[in-house]
Amino acid sequence: MATEITRPGKNSLILESPVMPAAGTVGFGDDYKDLVKLEKLGALVTNPVTFQPWQPATGTRVVPLDGGILVHTGLPNPGLGKVLDQHRTLWANLPLPVILHLVGTTVDHVRRALERLDSEDSVAAVELGLNDDIPWQEAEQLVKTAVTHSEKPLLVRLPLTDVYTLARACDDAGAGALVIAAAPRGTARDPYTGRLVSGRLYGPLVKPLVLRTVGLLANRLDAPVIGAGGIHTQQDARDYLDAGARAVQIDTVTWVDPKMLEWIARDLGGLVLTRQAGALGDEWFPGIGITEQKAREAGRQPSEAPAPKKPRR
Repeated sequence: MATEITRPGKNSLILESPVMPAAGTVGFGDDYKDLVKLEKLGALVTNPVTFQPWQPATGTRVVPLDGGILVHTGLPNPGLGKVLDQHRTLWANLPLPVILHLVGTTVDHVRRALERLDSEDSVAAVELGLNDDIPWQEAEQLVKTAVTHSEKPLLVRLPLTDVYTLARACDDAGAGALVIAAAPRGTARDPYTGRLVSGRLYGPLVKPLVLRTVGLLANRLDAPVIGAGGIHTQQDARDYLDAGARAVQIDTVTWVDPKMLEWIARDLGGLVLTRQAGALGDEWFPGIGITEQKAREAGRQPSEAPAPKKPRR
């Protein structure tokens, strides 16, 4: 089921499934390749990348919460140049488009990054991540710069802070699609050190907050909206589509149960079978698709080719 997730045009991004991992969830494409069938996803969104190298945050990285987790990493990465050198070949051989998540730092860095990415065949699109406290005027300038210096589709991931003003500014500046939203920020006490730690909040309770925002903005903007936040089941993802989102991004459930990312993609991509009447528990599993069913019937793994027929004598 092909889905156009950006504005129509010659460089519009069309995906085979409206499901993709959120930035920072599955690394750069090699960490989960043995756990998730990447070809079932619509696209791969990379870890956040900055134009220049960034160092990891010091201190506590993860704080467990009753309804999720708080994560503080500092977005460590070796910089755009090294990321491309290290992963260009891998991305070119993946069975799905790659969307590089670029952290929007300065206008100059965004301009130089987009000029370089414009000639990268292994990158299908760019997702520009905006800081939580960015003024709408600066957000508008970053998006205009990105659109001007690259012909690749541009997604813009918005923070929930002042999201309505930022969404309108980025929409007017020509963003191809708006991702709503980056995980909200919060503060929690680390039970091991006793210190207060700031970071991003992940978990099922994020969904109602973001879902409402997606529903309100989807009808106000020209650019398509991609929903992200608190999606842990197939129904969670469908709720975002029902609210008006064109596609969805999945985050923390992948860390807990990597297969759920694939199952959600199968479900929204029309690859899920209804459980047959009288089927035993070991005759199906959530997310089973036509490929798996046919392979089971033939007594082989889905990746195995059918055995060649013996010639008649």
